[in-house]
Amino acid sequence: MSFLEDIEKADQTKFQKLGVSSYTQLALVIPHRFEDYRVSTQLREGENQVIDATLEYISQTPKTLQFTLFAHNLGYKIEAVFFRPKPYMMRQFIQGERYYLFGALTCKGGRCQMNHPQKITNIGEIVPKYKTALRTDVMQRLIKKYLACKALQEEGIPENIAQTLLALHSKSTTAHVSSENSDTYALKFAELYDYMKALQKKRRYFRASERLSGAWRDWSESLPFTLTREQVSTIEAIENDFSKEVSAKRMIVGDVGSGKTMVILASALMAQPHRAILMAPTTILANQLFEEAQKFLPNIKSILITNATKKFPLEEYGFIIGTHALLYRDLPKAALVMIDEQHRFGTAQRNKLDKMIRQNETHPHVLQFSATPIPRTQAMIDSAHIDVSLITQTPFEKDIDSKVIGKSDFPDLLQHIKDEVAQHHQVLLVYPLVEQSEAINYQSIEEARGYWEKNFEKVAVTHGKDREKEEVLLKFREEGDILIATTVVEVGISLPRLSTVVIVGAERLGLSTLHQLRGRVSRNGLKGYCYLFSHQKSSKRLEEFVKTTNGFDIASLDLKFRQSGDLIRGDMQSGKRFVYVDMGEDEDVVRDVKKYMSDKYKELNNV
Repeated sequence: MSFLEDIEKADQTKFQKLGVSSYTQLALVIPHRFEDYRVSTQLREGENQVIDATLEYISQTPKTLQFTLFAHNLGYKIEAVFFRPKPYMMRQFIQGERYYLFGALTCKGGRCQMNHPQKITNIGEIVPKYKTALRTDVMQRLIKKYLACKALQEEGIPENIAQTLLALHSKSTTAHVSSENSDTYALKFAELYDYMKALQKKRRYFRASERLSGAWRDWSESLPFTLTREQVSTIEAIENDFSKEVSAKRMIVGDVGSGKTMVILASALMAQPHRAILMAPTTILANQLFEEAQKFLPNIKSILITNATKKFPLEEYGFIIGTHALLYRDLPKAALVMIDEQHRFGTAQRNKLDKMIRQNETHPHVLQFSATPIPRTQAMIDSAHIDVSLITQTPFEKDIDSKVIGKSDFPDLLQHIKDEVAQHHQVLLVYPLVEQSEAINYQSIEEARGYWEKNFEKVAVTHGKDREKEEVLLKFREEGDILIATTVVEVGISLPRLSTVVIVGAERLGLSTLHQLRGRVSRNGLKGYCYLFSHQKSSKRLEEFVKTTNGFDIASLDLKFRQSGDLIRGDMQSGKRFVYVDMGEDEDVVRDVKKYMSDKYKELNNV
């Protein structure tokens, strides 16, 4: 039975209004303060407190309602004032009656006054106050009615965490939760557990169309280079996935230049004698992967499919590589489907891809690849929904100097560009816009290109809306000196001679995007340079960025400067995912929750 089915019908709309769909989520809506309704004989000036008072006299003006009260617990008279009183307020109070009133007292010249006192009845209690879409008294009632240790434990929350959460709703010492205590740990643990449990429920398991057992180790030893430790461990994880009756669903996230291509090729090899399909977001990427397949998998009959490829039967091919054009072909049955940079496909294309995969009761194994590093904390969380492998090592150490520069540095930059071009190296200039805009205080491509075309010979220009961008990039790779572009080159063509990237208006881009752009240079051991051009006098973000070249560290840095999105709601780019958890700082809590969930799964399944 679901949480909302457990709730009385009269209360279900209230929980929907709160956006709460589990007891754990209800427990996480903690009070923002507590009000002390105990009667005290001590005057606490400036603080809210209760007075036990008899109303002796009432006076009214058009703008005020004033009472003279005798406070029995304090032993002297007090003035109470309501400004702009409502008619019902007069009906609430009768001269000569005795009331318990709650409010802050201010005293001056021997006279004490309480503005807008609140009439209360629950004397002697410490009452939690909530900031929600519901009235605080309604929230109090729902908490008392539904929140219990047993309910939290039945949802999987450990007893000690459940007890701590319950205490947060009933004790006065936690009006402001400290970041250094068990209360905060419990909130973070519960929030992560509830989130990862929801992700786990989203994951669906399908019987694999084939169990794959192709060998790859002899092939890897025949390569003219040695695979990194992380490439090998990733291939081994995929090999284990392929051996199961359940179809694989794994995301392989590798930093720029980490060697994901070899993992793709090893996976295609393991699929043999069954067919593998690989889809890439651009013709350039698809062509590069096809060339690598021909070079390193000569015994597998491969083919490249693009929009320009004529339609014909594909049954004879063991490895089909293509762009989104694959979605519009009659494809033969495949035991393995791989998608490179899936986030770069449109929603309609992804829906078609899902249909292509989900043809029958059995599914092919599915591997997704991404060159956009994610924080390790996110990888651990996402693994509740999809298996994740991180490739953080590169086959060789990149030698890239990164530097933040401004207008005064332009003469030195220009000389550097001339020196690199003279050495037959290539330079990439990334501009924020194609055309001029008053909203951005930087040159656009159209404004800047004249200068570069005048002072250098082999200058290429392209951008996202350029229909011929792939042809421009291919031509530039072979014979260009300077490429002027937008972030269209963030992920894409391999440029072995590219030594320098200059990013104009760098502070406008996320650190992960800057890292992707920087990753275009020094692909084959060439000395690299990355210049971040900015009008800002100083930028902590950019200064932190130039200190490291590790994409996964940069992804964590990015989290510190902007909040991450929500995987359950499908918004991966913006919006705050957590209230209590800090994705950049709470890796230990994520690890604890992941271990707890793993141990719980083993216990339930007698593993």
